[in-house]
Amino acid sequence: MQHHTYQTQGTCSVQIDFDIDDQGRIHNVQYLGGCDGNLQGIGRLVEGMPAAEVRDRLAGIRCGWKDTSCPDQLAQALNEILP
Repeated sequence: MQHHTYQTQGTCSVQIDFDIDDQGRIHNVQYLGGCDGNLQGIGRLVEGMPAAEVRDRLAGIRCGWKDTSCPDQLAQALNEILP
């Protein structure tokens, strides 16, 4: 299992930590900062999902007037490490 840390930009959260297993599935998503309940929910919903599917589902989600969101930041983090 590979651990990853991503420094977010443009969101209330400042960091995302997560693991990707040998089958490309995401685990242990934890955000630092942001809306705790919502971000715990994201982590639980994506637990065990293929990382590429998580990336595709969350990419482009906006938070209010912002160009990004905490889910979109997870997609961007995955975009950096997935082929």
